[in-house]
Amino acid sequence: MVTLLHQERLDLVVEVLLACGASSVLDLGCGPGELLLLLARHQQFHRLVGIDTSVEALQEARRQLTHHRYPPDGKRLALYQGSFTECIDDLQGFDAVALIETIEHIPPGRLSLVERAVVVGYAPKTVIITTPNSEYNPLHGMAPGRFRHPDHQFEWNRQKFRRWAQGVAERNGYQVRFKDIGDVDPVLGGSTQMAVFSRIC
Repeated sequence: MVTLLHQERLDLVVEVLLACGASSVLDLGCGPGELLLLLARHQQFHRLVGIDTSVEALQEARRQLTHHRYPPDGKRLALYQGSFTECIDDLQGFDAVALIETIEHIPPGRLSLVERAVVVGYAPKTVIITTPNSEYNPLHGMAPGRFRHPDHQFEWNRQKFRRWAQGVAERNGYQVRFKDIGDVDPVLGGSTQMAVFSRIC
């Protein structure tokens, strides 16, 4: 079941993708296809592709999309098993790439591979990244040093995430803006933090 926070996160990502005029979207770490399903409902999006390392997640994505009458047909909508640390040569020319609650599953030392695959390999006009804001964890009742998911390799505070994202933008010809998602605490920010990268023409 999708939590209220995750639904807000997904809705905001869809809003950004609609506003930027994207017609093709690559969802890296698509999981069970929640974002793809929301995007498929909009005629603006003519090409949607989801990639995940998990066969089980892709099977669930296919089941959900087919159930809602958006079967992955390999034309408008397709699913691939693969890593988002590597660029798939057959998948080029996307207007936007989304990594929703994804990067924290990658060891920090391998984030340079994600950067190279996404902004160098795919080189979309828009990149959207969301990730937990570790400053907010105490408001979730979490003990210091605990992560929200056992598979998380890190969880960053806002300063560290923004420093990393600004570095990615500066190295690769993008501008980046940030937004808090969820109930925003005046000191700790939101539970989720989002970066939206726009390629400088």
